[in-house]
Amino acid sequence: MEAKFLLVGDAAISVQMGDEISLEVNQLVRMLYQELTRNPIEGVTEMVPTYVSLMIHYRPDVIRYEELKARIQVQMQHMENVEGQSGTVKEVPICYGGEFGPDLEDCAAFENISTQELIRMHSEHEYLAYMLGFAPGHAYMSRFEEPFHFKRRESPRVHIPGRSIVAQLYQSNLIPFDQPCGWNILGMTPLTICDYSKEDPFLVRAGEWVKFIPITKREYELIRKDVERGTYRLKTYEKVVK
Repeated sequence: MEAKFLLVGDAAISVQMGDEISLEVNQLVRMLYQELTRNPIEGVTEMVPTYVSLMIHYRPDVIRYEELKARIQVQMQHMENVEGQSGTVKEVPICYGGEFGPDLEDCAAFENISTQELIRMHSEHEYLAYMLGFAPGHAYMSRFEEPFHFKRRESPRVHIPGRSIVAQLYQSNLIPFDQPCGWNILGMTPLTICDYSKEDPFLVRAGEWVKFIPITKREYELIRKDVERGTYRLKTYEKVVK
């Protein structure tokens, strides 16, 4: 298997498994991540999976670049025995449109469909979380069926609220905090996307899947109260990953 090794500064290396966003390429990234997690290399301090590559941070005083590259190449030969995608699907409730999704109607008009059809297309399929980026817990996700045609907004917003669900083409992201964003806001989830009071702060991790569940505004308010009380239980299930 061919992989590109790119130096990133003096203490990181990027192992690129391909050049396109696809389930197959990301599977290789996840497999390498799991192999190096199970059989760690001394001197590696952190690993960050992305769409097509694995960023590996290391201590040059412990291991040099050439030695690290050689070690990674050896361990890549054992990846076939490592489990790929986790298959865990997390159900994320979302209230579409209105004050929570100001771009829903415009996106539906662009697609020449009703808002209900757009909601169906967005929520009917499962999304793979390829990576976390831009902000802590900010999941970049894609589905593989019924892609939209609308892209990013021509004029990005300098501020959108945390817990917004944004979309473009076949992608949809979870926005953890108030932040700038150029994507279209379709709705909002009552769930907290990043909570540093928890041992595991992130709602979704790279390699997991998300299924959006449409809810009413009243259901949003009730779920939000449960979340704030700490009594909400996230629904999950396992899927067969081919």
